[in-house]
Amino acid sequence: MSHQWQERNRPVRLERRYEFQDYSTLRDFLDRAAELSEREGFYPDMGFGRDYVNITIHLNEGDDSLGESQHRLAQQLDILADELVH
Repeated sequence: MSHQWQERNRPVRLERRYEFQDYSTLRDFLDRAAELSEREGFYPDMGFGRDYVNITIHLNEGDDSLGESQHRLAQQLDILADELVH
């Protein structure tokens, strides 16, 4: 998981902003991130503009701390973003 992910405490969550060279690349990332979310059964909050997306990964209901599933999703999103940039 990239050091660019920020762990927040109130409420407990992971946050990161990804920036892309253009809207087309951003759309590709969003489409592939949606497929990843479906496979994992975990749905982060995403807010985006023309060339960026802010992602927030929250706790599973009933959890009180970030677990392996949140960190794994963050790592997979990092890999996805790296594939599109390089």
